[in-house]
Amino acid sequence: MANYSTHDIHNIALVGHAGSGKTSLIESLLHRSGMIKTKGTIERGDTVCDSDDLEKELQHSLDIAITHLSHENKQVNIIDTPGYADFLGRGISILPAVESAMVVINATTGIEPVTIRMMDAAKRRNLCRFIIINKIDSEEVDHDALLENLKETFGKECLPINLPAENGKKVIDCFFQPGGDTTDISSVSQAHDNLVDQVVEVDEELMELYLEQGQAIEPEQLHDPFEKALREGHLIPVCFTSAVNGAGIDELLNLFVKLMPDPTEGNPPPFMKGEGADMQPVDVSPNESKHVIGHVFKVINDPYRGKLGIFRIHQGKLEVNSQLYIGDARKPFKVNHLYRLQGKDQEEMKQGVPGDICAVARIDDIHFDAVIHDSHDEDHHHLRSIECPLPLFGLAINTTKRGDEQKLSDALHKLEDEDPCFHVEHNVSLNETVMRGLGELHLDVLLQQIKKKYSVEVETHPPSIAYRETITRKAEGHYRHKKQTGGAGQFGEVFLRIEPLERGSGFEYVNAVVGGAIPGQFIPAVEKGVRSAMDEGAISGFTMQDIRVTIYDGKFHSVDSKEIAFVTAGKKAFLEAVEKAGPVILEPIVNISITTSDSFMGDLTGDLAGRRGQISGTETGRNNTLVIKGQAPLAELEGYSTQLKAMTGGEGSYSIEFSHYEAVPPNIQKQMSSSKQA
Repeated sequence: MANYSTHDIHNIALVGHAGSGKTSLIESLLHRSGMIKTKGTIERGDTVCDSDDLEKELQHSLDIAITHLSHENKQVNIIDTPGYADFLGRGISILPAVESAMVVINATTGIEPVTIRMMDAAKRRNLCRFIIINKIDSEEVDHDALLENLKETFGKECLPINLPAENGKKVIDCFFQPGGDTTDISSVSQAHDNLVDQVVEVDEELMELYLEQGQAIEPEQLHDPFEKALREGHLIPVCFTSAVNGAGIDELLNLFVKLMPDPTEGNPPPFMKGEGADMQPVDVSPNESKHVIGHVFKVINDPYRGKLGIFRIHQGKLEVNSQLYIGDARKPFKVNHLYRLQGKDQEEMKQGVPGDICAVARIDDIHFDAVIHDSHDEDHHHLRSIECPLPLFGLAINTTKRGDEQKLSDALHKLEDEDPCFHVEHNVSLNETVMRGLGELHLDVLLQQIKKKYSVEVETHPPSIAYRETITRKAEGHYRHKKQTGGAGQFGEVFLRIEPLERGSGFEYVNAVVGGAIPGQFIPAVEKGVRSAMDEGAISGFTMQDIRVTIYDGKFHSVDSKEIAFVTAGKKAFLEAVEKAGPVILEPIVNISITTSDSFMGDLTGDLAGRRGQISGTETGRNNTLVIKGQAPLAELEGYSTQLKAMTGGEGSYSIEFSHYEAVPPNIQKQMSSSKQA
């Protein structure tokens, strides 16, 4: 399309479980709308969305892909998302770019875990939701049962807007032309009446015409209340398709341009200004005449083409050669080129209007979740935080070739820039770099990218557990440091007291010296010595925490006292006190939530108990699932993902989050102490 307005744009995210056929569905839509001449297939590896070599090899999407099509003079932007649970964050992170989320369900497998999680994520984001039941031409499909299951799981607002016919060979519209065609399930007229009944509930005037006066309601009269019902979550239309035989593709295109909200009809994006208690919502509207405001929802680092920042324009008209600011940065960047994406291909744009999804290249400072704008009036604007899963699955990583450390560091930070659920951390005390993601597949794909994309050979191993040390009772320590070397000597004497603090309190240093027993300039030196000892640990080399140290007396020499002398004296006095203070090793305890079928409860609770875990309760989830909640030491959960899959036949899933530190059992502390001494 050469020219279009915001009212002509429809932004859609296709989400759902792996294997539901999202990528194939987009191929059919692009082909039917004339955007591509030949429909690609997953098997041939020639689809628009899955352009990465690893995606072609696995025959599954591993990252998002952005496409667009034109239909009836409307611009439809479609974002394809991966369906593996390990890449759930990549799907959730793009939701702020669209008004509508279409959850694709495989007709043969029904509602699956990612289906539920993406429906919930779209609801939390206040998006209009639709359901597409794909692969309707498969054998032994029970559409009636699936529709009932949808209503049980997501509510009675899930209503079919069309119905399959002739064993999935075609689809019959139930909204615009409620005729008497025969379908594979129920009747067209009944489905139409159910839709009208649901929609008029949000419009009192229309409901009065319909119920009290018995007037027939035309589809055109239903448009505005239909959009309102979508915005309020009062209606979740269900449509049927087959990406293979093309059934329902025309009906889906018609649905896109006639019933899906444009940027002026969807719920407004949740923009805020300020931080913390001062944060306030601000109005950002799809108005071309206002300042430009866009939100970066995806970043791609290409070794050859540089960084690509992909963003949604929420307000204002953006033209080539204009200048934009990133967040509250004072220096703008120039938009030399503006692109529209079609899979991996970039198409030049002259301008973008509210609702457009665009990209700019080679802007080093652009980053995920950034707000870009053309006026300092919009400094400190940001979207409400995106609720992505917490990356807790970890691998320690290092290079196999000396000299590649900087290349690895650069690669890790570029991958972290691209993926909101990939984090890199460096444990200074353990001198260990740990990459964290949502699961084994997630990290395996990233490791392959490090090797192929950034040419770095690496090796991995399970990360060390971040143990800590502390004390259990009060004690005192004393040390006199005296050194004579023929010239100027060293002298410093320290008396100090230590006591335990509550878990999570950290470290406190108190100066209680009176009468100048230790001059003020040497008091920080004693603290430096104490902190050095705490960093090195007293039992097994782990950082110490939750301790108050009070220095209350000492001696100095007017000539021989130096900073180094009091650093040494402070360290030795502290270690002497620790020996008397009942030192213990602390281990991280995590909250764990396990979702599975209730038939596996006995095995899972027994296994968790064997890992020194405790069950705090159970909850009944959707589709006869059970959620087991409890706590366990993080050290005992190494390899738990594999064990859980083995015990539940691949059905179980779990999530963990840090809770607190707790002393390890005496027998384990003895083993850890012995290993250090050995």
